[in-house]
Amino acid sequence: MRRLWKILGGAALALLLIFLIGPLVYPVPPLTGTLPERDLADPDSRFGEINNLTVHYKESGQGELVFILLHGFGASEFSWREVVEPLSNHGRVIVYDRPAFGLTSRPMAGEWTGTNPYSLQGNIELLNGLMDELGVEQAILVGNSAGGEVAAGFALEHPDRVQGLVLVDPAIGRGQRGGIPSWVFPLLKTPQLRRIGPLLVRGIAGDLGNETIRLAWHNPSLIDPRIYDGYRRPLYANNWDMALYEFTIAGNPVDYTGRLKELSVPVLVVTGDDDRIVPTESSIQLSKEIPGAELVILNACGHMPQEECPDQFMDALDGFLDIVR
Repeated sequence: MRRLWKILGGAALALLLIFLIGPLVYPVPPLTGTLPERDLADPDSRFGEINNLTVHYKESGQGELVFILLHGFGASEFSWREVVEPLSNHGRVIVYDRPAFGLTSRPMAGEWTGTNPYSLQGNIELLNGLMDELGVEQAILVGNSAGGEVAAGFALEHPDRVQGLVLVDPAIGRGQRGGIPSWVFPLLKTPQLRRIGPLLVRGIAGDLGNETIRLAWHNPSLIDPRIYDGYRRPLYANNWDMALYEFTIAGNPVDYTGRLKELSVPVLVVTGDDDRIVPTESSIQLSKEIPGAELVILNACGHMPQEECPDQFMDALDGFLDIVR
């Protein structure tokens, strides 16, 4: 028996040493072929210095109504391309890249003071700073997936700055953490996993990323190479893998799910009837938890209706704008 315990103890010690030392000495190949964010920009791209971040954004249209569009996990301003022009017929449209995505700068751990820019609270503070920088007093927030969580959180923290709220297949309560249990976060933040973490997220640049895009659509056959390329372009930015890992482990110390009944602005919940990422039933239930919220379910549509079903999406928004005005 004593010999068995020695063997088990030795094995446990070996595993512990492997965990403590292995990741620190494992050779992590650097990314190659990456570029500064500005080198990947479009002719209509704009950059602003907000909360110590260089934020990439675009603007279109003008008028009293202001729309700010917030993308979800793994996306960027590119995901709104089909609806920016029709929305600009109603007013000014601002679309920007949230930290860790698109062409917004990607600070590394230790390069910021105060709020973690990748956290939900950091996203809310950035949106507030963006509105200040662009002279926007009040806006209609349109948030898709995890961007819906940022929009709802902002509306609760700054209700005076929100004219209306459009939650598109919203991942509220699950968008930032991605379903990761709370007890896992301390492990993910250890030096060992911080070192090899970027390797774990690099799969999104290949088949895993393409499969996720297909999963987000009701009819993946409609996805053409231009769409895959548009999602892949930010993955040529410097340090995109490390920033995505920082975003993943930032967690979400603030849970707004229990406060949805406090929303006092007009709210529209839009969902596809075939959302396989945030189940349609979740959005239906969410709409019931928000007083006075309107619900629209789009036919033959998935998690990204602004891309896959833009005409249906705009019809839903057109009706909602009659209420907001």
